[in-house]
Amino acid sequence: MLISPSLKRAFKDSLLFGNEPSLELFAILSVYFVQGILGLARLAVSFFVKDELGLSPAQMAALLGVSALPWVIKPVFGFLSDGLPILGYRRRPYLILSGILGTLSWLALATVVHTTWQTALAILMASLSVAISDVIADSLVVERAREESLGKAGSLQSLMWAVSAMGGLITAYFSGWLLEHFSNREVFAITAIFPLLVTGMAWFILEEKVNSKSSQTQDQSLTLKQQVQQLWGAVTQKVILLPILFIFIWQSTPSADSAFFFFTTNELGFEPEFLGRVNLVTSIASLLGVWIYQRYLKTVSFRVILGWSIVISTVLGMTSLLLVTHANRAIGIDDHWFSIGDSIILSVMGKIAFMPVLVLCARLCPAGIEATMFALLMSISNLSGLVSNELGALLTHLFGVTETNFDKLWLLVLITNLSTLLPLPLINWLPAEDPQAQARQLYTFGPAEAFEHHAPGSTVEQSYIPELVPEFAAEETTP
Repeated sequence: MLISPSLKRAFKDSLLFGNEPSLELFAILSVYFVQGILGLARLAVSFFVKDELGLSPAQMAALLGVSALPWVIKPVFGFLSDGLPILGYRRRPYLILSGILGTLSWLALATVVHTTWQTALAILMASLSVAISDVIADSLVVERAREESLGKAGSLQSLMWAVSAMGGLITAYFSGWLLEHFSNREVFAITAIFPLLVTGMAWFILEEKVNSKSSQTQDQSLTLKQQVQQLWGAVTQKVILLPILFIFIWQSTPSADSAFFFFTTNELGFEPEFLGRVNLVTSIASLLGVWIYQRYLKTVSFRVILGWSIVISTVLGMTSLLLVTHANRAIGIDDHWFSIGDSIILSVMGKIAFMPVLVLCARLCPAGIEATMFALLMSISNLSGLVSNELGALLTHLFGVTETNFDKLWLLVLITNLSTLLPLPLINWLPAEDPQAQARQLYTFGPAEAFEHHAPGSTVEQSYIPELVPEFAAEETTP
């Protein structure tokens, strides 16, 4: 059956954001879709660690925090892909292997994993699989976007983020619903199917074979050395270093997420299906936060938006104390409704606070090394997430919060919320004006020296399955 030209044009313009449909495009889209849909196992991992391994909240936070390591060293995978082709190809083999690694990791969790160390290794390998595929997909996007106009490039990157968000929304509710009908291990087995989609679609990636003896390869090796020198020169400049330190300190403040998960399931009796419903609502609320920032707040200075976001987020975060102390019941609000309302407000505010971080990181990148610099900044942000998890685990242990003892949970929530105010005295480390204008006065590197394919990837909001960073933030690096 023939498809009318008007229908094809509508499909291209409306659903593909103006990008020409092709098997290669759908292959790249599949990577981002799988990244989003792997959230299907998010709750299963938490319940597996809590119920089957019998770990405490502190141990759970420490275990899941370590799985963020691949996202801390993500630029390394980009350098490996560029400098170490497999059978003469720099992209396709890495995608194929990452899909296989992901499937094996989830199958291991479904069958042979029984100890804490085995679980940590399996989750780490699953995270490594997603990190590698994310780097390769980012490089493919930027390589193809570079051949198009600026507007077309932006539409391609936005399409990738939208597909990942769609995958995340689809699984937000079903992550809990599946646990009502299947065991944790059965959910892992179902999840193991999706990385194979990346492996299968990778064969449709169009790529020329690299000649290892060519002058192009030698030029890339020389450029890599120059790239490292330029990155070091840029990072050591105060106009770039001080904002990086501010963001790192702020995002390294301890988290009480694992302890709160135990409280909601063991103390309040929230079922997986309800937690999946909360995930769905918070995912939609996060998109609302992104829209509010883009629509009303993106022109506000970084000092103002981040300063007030930190203060307001801290105040709103204190509402969790009402749930922890059961004060919400005293004012006639059911635990379930209070949790949903609280999650919506905190998710919207959390995204409003996080979006300027992305934009600031993009604006800090000097011309000529934008993508690599942004990937480095995102790795530093991911490292701060790892530190936050481990500090939270330490505090959870020190306060004696366990799977049954929540007497000091209120104190843990109070301290973790107040700790986010610690960077406020350093607010002047953030730029008062556009940092790119200041950075441009210090450094301007020739575009021929830039590894533009080291594009930004993911940041750790869920440590083992990080959320994809909206790529439109990186577009702001273009003068």
